[in-house]
Amino acid sequence: MTTTQQPPPPPPQPPHGPGRSGAGSGDHGHGHSHNHGPAAPVSQHLRKVIAAILVPFSVAVVVGLAVLWPGGAPAHERTGVGFDRQTQQATVTRVEKVDCKSVNASGDTPTGDTSTAEGSSAQQQATGTCENATIRVDTGKDKGRTFKEVVQPDSPRQLREGQQVIVAYAPDAPENLQYSVTDANRKFPMALLAGIFAVAVVVVGRLRGVMALVALAVSFMVLTFFILPAILQGSNPLVVAVVGASAIMLIALYMCHGLSARTSVAVLGTLVSLLLIGLLGSLFIGWAALTGNTDDNTGLIHGLYPHIDMSGLLLAGVIIGSLGVLDDVTVTQTSAVWELHAANPTMGWRGLYRAGIRIGRDHIASVVNTLVLAYAGAALPLLLLFSIAQSSVTDVANSELVAEEIVRTLVGSIGLVASVPVTTALAALVVSADRTGSHEPAQAAPGRGGRGRRRKR
Repeated sequence: MTTTQQPPPPPPQPPHGPGRSGAGSGDHGHGHSHNHGPAAPVSQHLRKVIAAILVPFSVAVVVGLAVLWPGGAPAHERTGVGFDRQTQQATVTRVEKVDCKSVNASGDTPTGDTSTAEGSSAQQQATGTCENATIRVDTGKDKGRTFKEVVQPDSPRQLREGQQVIVAYAPDAPENLQYSVTDANRKFPMALLAGIFAVAVVVVGRLRGVMALVALAVSFMVLTFFILPAILQGSNPLVVAVVGASAIMLIALYMCHGLSARTSVAVLGTLVSLLLIGLLGSLFIGWAALTGNTDDNTGLIHGLYPHIDMSGLLLAGVIIGSLGVLDDVTVTQTSAVWELHAANPTMGWRGLYRAGIRIGRDHIASVVNTLVLAYAGAALPLLLLFSIAQSSVTDVANSELVAEEIVRTLVGSIGLVASVPVTTALAALVVSADRTGSHEPAQAAPGRGGRGRRRKR
């Protein structure tokens, strides 16, 4: 009967499971190991060290959320200016061509210089063909009510029959002037585009894609229900941004990448970089005398809520705007170091750092270029105005509108550049100090042919 009991434990079986049983079995005849799936967790000691840093930080974030949590945006009387007005949905039911002279207040042909933009506009309004649109209100207490609106021939927004529009309501105006078209209704095409994006993320990313969408929704919730109302209620914008960005960082990274030491290292790298961005932003926004009040929207905010620190709001925007790209850089660098260690467990932290930083240099070049182009694309109309005015580069850069974007771009880029060596060094230190992998060099020794060459890199 003993001969029938020998086949169950054949020698070739232990090498297929080298993770735990191979360490103490002493069977080195088939010593190479294959790392499939996620990297093995780090030692209990390192987990405690990481937890000793991140647990107090997470508790501080939760306490900050609880202390600063607003009860909603403070109420105020609508001014009727810009976005601060009542709006309803409406439909253009009819559009007819009319002579501009019959609908404009003055039918006289201008006698001024028609070569200017103002003169050309007046010429068209006096002699051109206008559109008289009939618009039906579809929502609100005046649902079904119609009103007329004249569209000038040089108007940037031309109306067409059946078009969905947004109309503003001014209750204090005369009855025939209470409603006016303010914008096109883009809700359906934007919702359709968002749906296509969500489907693409789920199809390609599968479960990770679903978790990324959930994290994105949570980020918007933190922004909508915490950051914006807290700033409007008078809390320090910098403190609110730091607490809110930290909450978004913790939720998004752990939700998308799992609760692991690898993710924790990315969190630490992101945190250090955010602190650097906050310090540099605070220093240079004050030094460059940037007020943060540069356009009609910021002017309206300052008028409605004069207690808001607009320069602090600018700094808060720099921190939140840099967070998304920081997450990408730190997670990528951490994963790169982890995979390098899995491919060659004999590499020390210096070797891991050098190899990881070579990957990071390519990442730096692409990310910095992306940031600069993103800000330049957003400010393209402004840059065109400066180009038309034939202003010098120094004059353009010195204007507050452009200087604000320059400081925002450079501070964020410095933080991104710094995140690469910081995160790479942290990841290299953690994985090289991993006590759970101490047996792997002994297993790798017999297979000297392939691993010996890899170890030299």
